[in-house]
This record gives sequence, C-alpha cells and structure tokens, in this order.
Amino acid sequence: MTTPVNPDTYYGPSFGALLEQDPEIAELLVSELDRQRSGLQLIASENQTSPAVLAALGSTLSNKYAEGYPDARYYGGCSEVDKVEKLAIERAKALFGADHANVQPHSGASANQAVYGAFASPGDTVLAMSLDHGGHLTHGFKVSFSGKWFNAVHYGVHPETEDIDYDQVEALAKEHRPKIILAGGSAIPRLIDFERFRAIADEVGAIFWVDAAHFIGLVAGKAIPSPVPWADVVSFTTHKVLRGPRGGAIVCKEEHAKKIDRAVFPMMQGGPLMHGVAGKAVNFAECATPAYQDYARQVVENAAVLAQSLGEKGIRPITGGTDTHLSLHDLRGVGVTGIDAEARCDAAGIVLNKNAIPFDPEKPNVASGIRVGSPSVTTQGMGTEEMRVIADLIHRAVTETDGTPDHPVAVEIRAQVTELMTAHPAYPEPAQA
Repeated sequence: MTTPVNPDTYYGPSFGALLEQDPEIAELLVSELDRQRSGLQLIASENQTSPAVLAALGSTLSNKYAEGYPDARYYGGCSEVDKVEKLAIERAKALFGADHANVQPHSGASANQAVYGAFASPGDTVLAMSLDHGGHLTHGFKVSFSGKWFNAVHYGVHPETEDIDYDQVEALAKEHRPKIILAGGSAIPRLIDFERFRAIADEVGAIFWVDAAHFIGLVAGKAIPSPVPWADVVSFTTHKVLRGPRGGAIVCKEEHAKKIDRAVFPMMQGGPLMHGVAGKAVNFAECATPAYQDYARQVVENAAVLAQSLGEKGIRPITGGTDTHLSLHDLRGVGVTGIDAEARCDAAGIVLNKNAIPFDPEKPNVASGIRVGSPSVTTQGMGTEEMRVIADLIHRAVTETDGTPDHPVAVEIRAQVTELMTAHPAYPEPAQA
C-alpha cells in the first residue's frame, strides 16, 4: 500500500508548513497514515474519524483558552467558542435523548474521574465489574486512582454463561450498600440489562452509572438499547464506535447537572480543549444521519459474523458470540497464548490485541485470549463476506505462522490483507473531478 500523493487531503493545507518546519514529524504522520491504510485494524476501541472531524481538530480553536462554561468563562474573547460548545451540548442531548450534557472531558478516564467526584468521597464504596472479567482500569483497579481513592467491590461473570452474573451484583449490592453501582467495561460482548441494574441500585439507594465508552456509538446509531433512560449518569468516549475525536463526554439527568458540571470544572479539569469540543460537535451531527445508523447496524452484524466464523475454526467466542462491536476469544483450543497470537497477527498485517478471558489461567500480560472489533473495517465499507475472509486470515496467522514477517504463510496473508485494503481502503483518495 502506498501513501497518498498529497497528504494535504488528510492532514489539511497546513501540512506543507509542517513538512517545511519539521520534516521528521511530517514523515511520521505520513507513515502512520500508511500504517492505517495498509493493515486490518481490528482493535475494538479504534476507528477512523472523518476528514471533517480532523479539520476541526487541526483548527485555530486550539489557540483559545476557555476555562469555565458558555456565557460564564474566566477569560475574554470566548464569543465564538461559546457557540461551538453550545452546539456540541445541544447535539449530544438530542442524539442521546439526555437532559444534560457535558462535552469538556479530555478523555474517558477524565469523564469517569468527574463522575466519581460528583457522587462519591474518598473511601466510599463503589460496585463495578472486575477488570479480569471485562471491566476497566478506572472501575476500581488498584493501580488506578479509582482503586486508590475508593473502596471498590467487584462483580464478575457467571462461570457457565460467561455473561454478567446479575444475582451476584444484587447480592454484593445488598451486602456492601455501595454509593455507586457501575455497569460497563472494555471487553463485554453482550448487551447489559440496564433495567435490572436500575432496580438493584434503587433497592440499595445507589447512584446508577453506566460507562458506555465502548458501545455508545451503537446507541447513537440505534443499533442497541440506550442506557440513558435508566442511568443517573452515562460517561463515554467520543472515539471507538462513535467515530469522533479522541475525548470524553457525560450525559445525565437534570437533577445531577450541576454536580457533574462542577466535578468536570473546576474539580477535575481546567480549560477545555476547544478544538476537541468542535470535533465532538461535528461527530454528533454525523451520528444523527441515516448513513450512520446503517453503519452502526453493520458494525453489529459484522462483529457477530466474525465471532461466529472464528468459533467455527476453533477460536471460541466467550459467551458464544456477541451483540455488540467486539468479541472476546479463548485461544486455548488452538494451543496459542494471547501474546503470541497478537504478535503473529501483527506480523501478517492484522492488528488486534491480546486480552484476558474470564477465569484466565495466564497472567494478563500473556493472556489466553484475543479481542477483535469490527468498527474500523466497517467504516471502510467491509461486510459479512469480508468478515469470513478475515476470520480465516486470523486463524491462519495464529495457527500457521511464527510471528516473523518473512514466514511464508505470513507473507501470503499480508498479500490477501493488501487485496482487502485495496478494495476497501481506509481514507481513500478522493475521486478526481
């Protein structure tokens, strides 16, 4: 795969100035574009945001300090960025049917930190999903601020279904009476029963919080049910399936609006990244289109076929499949560890990640599983037929190669990957008039 003749198409007209001033960085930008265009990107938390979002991110809004909120800033000259943030807020509220939205969090972790700040004090008990069963670092893991500042109690999956053990959630909630009950994570392939969580939270008087970072794009595209009607607060990232800029956001019920806003600023952050807020606004408008809804539905269909196809080849999907954009797979049936599978796929032009599976006998940095996601390849226009091909390529890479790029089977697979990427390119060259 070759890089575009004119990188300005993707990096904007300022690319020429960068090339002249700092050719080393300019070259790395082009090589990263080439990397994204030359391999299968199956990381579940990654996607290819639109050139329109990239334009907003590279805009002069980066120059403006806008500490505070629209019409209540601590700096002058905010008339235009106020309009930008108001647009982003209104678009987020409309897209998710929410009472209130805060679009300032710099990341998903920043958004989560603000939710803790709004509803809990250090030492309070929080009930969340265990990291090794599909949760997230910020859900009370010991190396995270969340595990250091709060008393985290964790639920997991049922050993038979490998899905969330709701009876365990209820039992732990009654035993520990947490301040917050948190649903969501980074490796949960099945739909979450928000109604059941709401009932449990009400029974023990807890705030019900959903970290929807991974699946919020499917909610925006109306491909899966929304947590917004059930949760007190929903935090999320704006990349991943949503296909926006890297960043975070929060939506909540009106009664919690002031707490959330004060926790984002001034408690956890200073000035917002206004170029990022503009990128979020652009993305929210994109998500409100029929084309985006078609994409979201295809993401789910593609993920299901990819999971099933891998399972048919002996790479078993945890829970038996997926309802979302990702699937988690147990490699023990083919006798390969997650770390080796990741390396073998990478050498063959397939980018995915090793991942612990529930009750994993291996250490997390080795893992017995892999996680695969369909957002990026769906953005490129691939469908279920391509997913079956990709499953075959993954299986061959995992079971027939040794992790070196010059292995004959790896070379063969990379050639097939190139064919797929040529037919369905990431950031395709615009059609010539």
